[in-house]
Amino acid sequence: MEGEKGMVCVTGGTEYTGSWLIMRLLDHGYSVRTIVKSNPEHKKDLSFLTSLPGATERLKIFDADLSNPESLKAAIEGCIGVFLVATPIDIGNQETEEVVIKRSIDGAIGIVQACLDSKTVKKVMYTSSSAAVLFNGKGLDEMDETFWTDIDYVKSLKSNAASYLISKTLTEKAVLEFSEKHGLEVATLVLCFISGPFILPEVPRSVQSVFEMVFGDKSKPNSLTRLDLVHVDDVARALIFLFENPEAKGRYNCSADTISVESTAKLFSTKYSELRLPSKSSLVKMEVNWPSLSTKKLLDSGFQFKYGVEEIFNDAIECCKEKGYL
Repeated sequence: MEGEKGMVCVTGGTEYTGSWLIMRLLDHGYSVRTIVKSNPEHKKDLSFLTSLPGATERLKIFDADLSNPESLKAAIEGCIGVFLVATPIDIGNQETEEVVIKRSIDGAIGIVQACLDSKTVKKVMYTSSSAAVLFNGKGLDEMDETFWTDIDYVKSLKSNAASYLISKTLTEKAVLEFSEKHGLEVATLVLCFISGPFILPEVPRSVQSVFEMVFGDKSKPNSLTRLDLVHVDDVARALIFLFENPEAKGRYNCSADTISVESTAKLFSTKYSELRLPSKSSLVKMEVNWPSLSTKKLLDSGFQFKYGVEEIFNDAIECCKEKGYL
């Protein structure tokens, strides 16, 4: 049974943003298909998706491999929209930069090519990252969508995150260039640190990153100076808003607010005194301050954020407590 708003496909449906997006798309009356990489040896428990309201009638899960475009056709066929949320991440730098970049670009282009071939997909939403905007050595406090991360600058930093920064930048550029060349409607949502509640059975990596002070090794210095933050529900709302807005195309930065690490620690110690936090001396600043994302374009399009910093933190912490992680 097709939803009243039509059928869409979400890649990365078993991940943090993708799973929350699926829930909201079902809420909005869409039928949803999501792609799960087949692994016969380690079958995932997908009950957190299949138990969502409306899932029985309007959610279908496909086994496919993002690196094999042919396997994606069945999931995308008949869809009016596709949300590219899955991002390959090389945890621990086990692969070469070239391998990470090629897999990321080939996977994304394979999906948008399948969208083009379907003849039914009207719009593609691609989730990018502030990693594709902020790292260029411009020395500005805020950057809009016209800024791109500079590959040579990233390499000069000799960062362990270089493969991720470069792959996100080149993949978003490749998706936008492909769409312009072939006339496929694409909008990209450039995301910062995402936090808030979650429906996954485990704490999402993004939430763990934001709450590095809570979940991380207290003997190590905190690597962040300040955080650009957005609530996971605002991310899902923004993706659906831009998908449904016929005028929306190109890049849109998505950041609800910015807070310093020091202010985060103060907020935690005031509101959540029962949480064990590192000493103030461990909150070491990076030598290079990260700029913030300007969200003027997204706000000017008519979108409004519902959640501020305190709500983002509170919703994440309360969800962790409910699930027994705190």
